[in-house]
Amino acid sequence: YTILDVFSRYVVGWMIAERESGILAEQLIRETCEKQGIPHGQLTVHADRGSSMRSKTVALLLADLGGTKSHSRPYTSTDNPYSESQFKTMKYRPDYPARFGCIQDARRWARSFFHWYNHEHHHTALGLMTPAVVHYGQAEAVIEQRRQVLQAAYAAHPERFVQGEPKLPSLPQEVWINKPQSP
Repeated sequence: YTILDVFSRYVVGWMIAERESGILAEQLIRETCEKQGIPHGQLTVHADRGSSMRSKTVALLLADLGGTKSHSRPYTSTDNPYSESQFKTMKYRPDYPARFGCIQDARRWARSFFHWYNHEHHHTALGLMTPAVVHYGQAEAVIEQRRQVLQAAYAAHPERFVQGEPKLPSLPQEVWINKPQSP
């Protein structure tokens, strides 16, 4: 299981289990909400149509949290491009093994991967920020620091910037899966 904040791309929770179950999904969602301090009524979970995510256990938890859920269409992986992109990044890592020796090996590898993904991996969709920088509200400070460095470089050697003054990539203003329709 992976829980991804779609705005920052930060993996806020994950679990590797030997089987799927509504109880495990509920445990991961509950623990992640507590760890992240998600207030009542602020959670939206978008998931595939797996039995654990459609379970009564998860439905009751979301009701308790004042959360909502949506599901991908059957057999339509593009309905959740953020998760699919994260999984592709995982599976295309050079150190992704063909097989894990045991579940503990998989968890050990995943712990290292998610740390790298959250804290070192720079996303083009996030203006080349890491998910952690965006998730924890540090993006504006990083943007300002980059702006100052680029301005100094441009002032010192404008001839090196053939397209004029450099422009920083920007962060998205909003991100949606199944955006609500305006009335």
